[in-house]
Amino acid sequence: MLLTAVLITTFIACSKNDDDDEYVEPTPVSPVTVDLTQVPYATLSEYKFFDGPLKNLKPSLDVLPYAPASSLFSDYAHKKRFVWMPKNTKATFNSDGTILELPVGAALIKNFYYDNVQNIATPGGTRIIETRIMIRKSTGWIFADYKWNAEQTEATLDLDGSFTDITWKDENNVVKTANYRIPNESQCIICHKSRDINDVVTFIPIGIKPQNLNFDYNYGTETKNQLTKWIEAGYLDSNFTFPTAENTTIDYNDTSKPLELRARSYVDINCAHCHGVDRHCDYRPMRFAFSETKNNLVNMGVCVNTQDMQGFSPSLGKIITGGRPEESMLYYRINTTDETYRMPLHGRTVIHEEGVALMRDWINTLDRCN
Repeated sequence: MLLTAVLITTFIACSKNDDDDEYVEPTPVSPVTVDLTQVPYATLSEYKFFDGPLKNLKPSLDVLPYAPASSLFSDYAHKKRFVWMPKNTKATFNSDGTILELPVGAALIKNFYYDNVQNIATPGGTRIIETRIMIRKSTGWIFADYKWNAEQTEATLDLDGSFTDITWKDENNVVKTANYRIPNESQCIICHKSRDINDVVTFIPIGIKPQNLNFDYNYGTETKNQLTKWIEAGYLDSNFTFPTAENTTIDYNDTSKPLELRARSYVDINCAHCHGVDRHCDYRPMRFAFSETKNNLVNMGVCVNTQDMQGFSPSLGKIITGGRPEESMLYYRINTTDETYRMPLHGRTVIHEEGVALMRDWINTLDRCN
């Protein structure tokens, strides 16, 4: 009887202790470190944006992948993009065609890489060339560009710019080459600069506009509209209406879509960051933002006189000559590698064959200029 009483008492005591010491699963904490007094760091790994071997680009907790509907052409490089924001902060909506307003401390991470590379130690593998980061400080956005080593184990801060030869096989097994250009800080500024209401130059991101993110993205474990995902992740205020279909850009590579929408989406992502109000080339008449080209051929440059012929052939007197791509200045400049004349000014050293074909096909649908 005594033994039974002892066992019962012990059981009750243990049960009570179990209740008192109930295990609580700790809340996971993101390892990311963005100290605004210290950034940009000397190496990419110091941010802890990625979990495991750096070259795998596996995002750490709270590092969210994203992609715009259309991608800025960069010598056929692939890109993996991510966004991170400090805990309890989020972006806010301005308009469909305006970049999301990210909080102080936020970071945008974009990795440039090639698959099936031939001029590396093990041909056929992947080579990451650079990782560009934009970080939002209280004084505005700053740039940080990280150049990857040959071993693909680390990337080091380098804002001086450089070239690197790359040889790869494309999806059709065709060998291609490029003398890929890693931009210097001045070149970053040209594409990302804007002027505020006081005519002060500021730097802003390019692709993170609601119009570019309003489509489903495969996150691995689920496929979901990116704007919805940002809201659910606590990265975006929900007090706005999603862009309508007509105000949403499309993938310009999607041949099932209308040719005009593809052309407008192409110039939006490849040209509008310079050819817009308060941007680097705002003295030119074109306004290539997607929201400004709807039913507006003039903003697309159609039948608009070329302002500065720079010794060009008189046949290139219009920015776009309807039905005549060979007489269109825009077509000429996207179809050359001459650094003096090519467009965009930076970001490519080879011709974007598919983009040129797209713009040629669209120009051929237009009526001739009077």
